[in-house]
Amino acid sequence: MKGWMGKIAAVDLSSGSITEEKINSEIREKYLGGRGFGVSIMYSKIGPEVAPLSPENLLIFTTGPLTGTKAPTSSRISLSTKSPLTGTIFDSNAGGRWGIQLKKAGYDALIIKGKASSPIFIDVNEKEIQIKDAKNLWGKETFESIKLLKKIKKNKVSVVSIGPAGENLVRFASIMVDEYGTFGRGGVGAVMGSKNLKAICVSGKRKVEIADSEQLDFVIYETKKWIKANPLTSIGLPEFGTPVLVNLVNKKGLFPVKNCQTSYIKEIENLSGEKIKEKIFVKRTACPTCPIGCRRITQTKNERGKGPEFETVYSLGAMCYIFDLEIVAEANYLCNRLGLDTISTGVTIACAMELKQRGVVDAGISFGEKDKLKEIIKNIAYRRGIGNDLAEGSYLFALKYKAENYAMQVKGLEFPAYDPRGMKGMGLAYATSNRGACHLRAYMVGPEVLGIPKLINRFATTGKSGLLIYIQNLNAALDTLIFCRFGGFAISDDYYARLVSAVTGWQIEPHNLQIIGERIWNLERLYNLREGFSRKDDLLPSRMLKEPLPKGPSKGETIDLNGMLDEYYNCRGWNKKGIPDKIKLKTLGLNSSKEEKIA
Repeated sequence: MKGWMGKIAAVDLSSGSITEEKINSEIREKYLGGRGFGVSIMYSKIGPEVAPLSPENLLIFTTGPLTGTKAPTSSRISLSTKSPLTGTIFDSNAGGRWGIQLKKAGYDALIIKGKASSPIFIDVNEKEIQIKDAKNLWGKETFESIKLLKKIKKNKVSVVSIGPAGENLVRFASIMVDEYGTFGRGGVGAVMGSKNLKAICVSGKRKVEIADSEQLDFVIYETKKWIKANPLTSIGLPEFGTPVLVNLVNKKGLFPVKNCQTSYIKEIENLSGEKIKEKIFVKRTACPTCPIGCRRITQTKNERGKGPEFETVYSLGAMCYIFDLEIVAEANYLCNRLGLDTISTGVTIACAMELKQRGVVDAGISFGEKDKLKEIIKNIAYRRGIGNDLAEGSYLFALKYKAENYAMQVKGLEFPAYDPRGMKGMGLAYATSNRGACHLRAYMVGPEVLGIPKLINRFATTGKSGLLIYIQNLNAALDTLIFCRFGGFAISDDYYARLVSAVTGWQIEPHNLQIIGERIWNLERLYNLREGFSRKDDLLPSRMLKEPLPKGPSKGETIDLNGMLDEYYNCRGWNKKGIPDKIKLKTLGLNSSKEEKIA
């Protein structure tokens, strides 16, 4: 078996049982790994009767066939569960060494269910898996826990850990991976906290078997040439990190400000990649096997840490009408220590700011009040005062006050940093994403702004569904392999297929990746339909549909979503209610009444 270790570890925290299973060969061929394995297991085992924060919900950590190889940007790990923020099927992925170490320990996946009676951590290595006491870690911040565990294990492990936000079941709590990686979105940290699971250590020395090492080395050589030839992956991201796009997105009138009341403002320059490089930059780092190196280590007058990333300067900065770079950076460091998703944190605070602006409820902070930002973040993590309401996320917070139109979210997941009124394909991507508002399901910024793979009219509302679906399917496949999105700016699907073929020995073509991605997308859709989601949930906030942008290059724009949805469903082979056609499912080897079995 080339590319896979062939085993899945299953840990039941309620009973303390630890078992191993072999991977079903048919499922390996249908889903490959990563996100595909995750949805397959979730669809088989977790139905509507299981609440996200109940012991029965699963945490499914999955690697891909290229994890642990030298393939560029392949050092990632996927995590699947039912989200406490959205109620949907959810997957998140993170960079770093953790996925590689899980593979070296001899496992393609780790499934965790149940709830421990007291705080614990899990220790995984190639010889055994142990459940250990973590009472001394409970209550500690993420990096402190990681540091203590590495000291105990003599730094020979990779560690994921939650912080106080996960322990307190904040619905958008994150999980930190070692010092810099993050499972950020959807409240995966709260699911971990609900199980009294503080951390997981992994280590191993096993090697991934390669079918054709010579061919793999050649394809890696070729892909690195493409990465070096692309200005974004060879200059922009290495030089300025993800905030390299701040000024460009703002100049197009797409950078959301003040809870999306506008999407263009000159002050955004203070939070740009150029300013970060000038004012607080220390050094850049990279995940293993990554030739791009987009990570930034920064330092303010008071602190040192990771980031802030593009999405964070948007959420904790512009959305809150705060343009002080050091304040935003320190708020970002704080979120990482407490274990909070910076996107949902900032957008939820921005929602509270607007509700105060409109006289609905006073959460104790107004737009631009930068000196109060860190305190309200702490209140959210520890569920203190109004922070207890904000810890539910923007939608449930606003719904409590009958003001849900001011929550910038889809299916409960807060918006990323692109106002879809100025790029209609991105709006359709948000609306149709199976996990809620997400730019990574289909990065339509590529064709609508950057011209990757080609430039299209960002204001057009028709003719985009085919391209959107192609990108959604491809990204589902890449989340299964598992690759970083940034490599996709330079590497074509043909090279991804050649990398898989070299590692596994299978003859994989680009169209095979499309089929696998489409299968995953449709199974995720079936999962959400079974949970009660429907066309009515493929919706954007009314602000996007009815309130024209007031200024900037996208001035006057709104989104006519219904027509775009009709076209999209038709191209997907779904009916007008958004339900996949039986013929489509049969073609993909799916059956809505048949459970997929992973083992």
